[in-house]
Amino acid sequence: MLTHKDHFHGSDLEKIEQVYGIRKEEITSYSANVNPLGLSPNLRAHLASHLDVITGYPDREYTRLRQEIARYTDTQADHVLVGNGSTELISHFIQTLSPKKALILGPTYSEYERDIALCGGTSLYYPLREDRDFQIDTEELCAQLHDDLDLLVLCNPNNPTSTAITQKQMRKILDACLQYGIFVMVDETYVEFAPEPQQIFAAPLTTYYTNLIILRGTSKFFACSGLRLGYAITGNLDLLQKINQKKDPWSVNSLAELAGHFMFRDQEYIQKTKALIHEERERLFLELSSWKSLKVYPGCSNFLLAKILQPGMDAQKLFEHCIRQKMMIRNCSTFPFLDESYFRFCIMLPEQNDRLLAAFREILNS
Repeated sequence: MLTHKDHFHGSDLEKIEQVYGIRKEEITSYSANVNPLGLSPNLRAHLASHLDVITGYPDREYTRLRQEIARYTDTQADHVLVGNGSTELISHFIQTLSPKKALILGPTYSEYERDIALCGGTSLYYPLREDRDFQIDTEELCAQLHDDLDLLVLCNPNNPTSTAITQKQMRKILDACLQYGIFVMVDETYVEFAPEPQQIFAAPLTTYYTNLIILRGTSKFFACSGLRLGYAITGNLDLLQKINQKKDPWSVNSLAELAGHFMFRDQEYIQKTKALIHEERERLFLELSSWKSLKVYPGCSNFLLAKILQPGMDAQKLFEHCIRQKMMIRNCSTFPFLDESYFRFCIMLPEQNDRLLAAFREILNS
């Protein structure tokens, strides 16, 4: 197990408030990776007009909700499992599989390793290489697979690198894992932000591969962190049954269920989000790529990873400079294989992105 350092995360606004004396309401978080449009006005109005739904229990089987998710993800309703956020479902899956040894694509989100360790398993890392802009080498990854592994964990697009594995590459990985009896868990939290998500998302592959489970949530793309609505997709019906036996009934509340009936059909909000993120991601990447003080990596999500090349400057100094202007970026030195030269920031509204660029210019040679 790798040793992880502590830094402020996107949800640590209360800690920031205590340390820097800045009210959390005044902080613009470029670290949380949440849709900058905020809650859809259409969804807000829908929930407000149906608030009485909380007086009753949700459907114990979540039949309509699972049908909506299946339509949205191009899969089958009986392959869908809903839960109290994707975090709950990731924990239930790992507890059910109980892997003794897992391989994790890194650098990535640390909670995968934590859940594996809590179940008595150990984790190895397959490192994405900086000299390849953190793009995966599928053949090299497949060469690292062997019979002793029980689980392969992929975040796609990956956090914090914003790189993605195509569906074609995923098929090669799944085929190789089948040979060794390895289950594959794919966290697709950020897939809807991708420029061409249909080339990336693996949900349709669950029809053909029983060694695959997809995890998604609504916290980032739909800006609904507090609803705690997540879902898993797998064609392994035995696995689904075992996880269902572990889950508490009604883990998704009535309001979240109602939101799920509506949000996946909210095309106005979905298309507006995609257009905003695509345009601003391209603009920020082109601007920062022209700076000699930074190397910014191509991204497929709503955030970009950058490396500081300016002597005497590091991610913590840049963080301090930005937070004192009430802007919070992510020091990425806590991630495996990254050091104090790396930071991550998410794409926000154009005027907010301009403000962040101005803060960068004040301390970095552009």
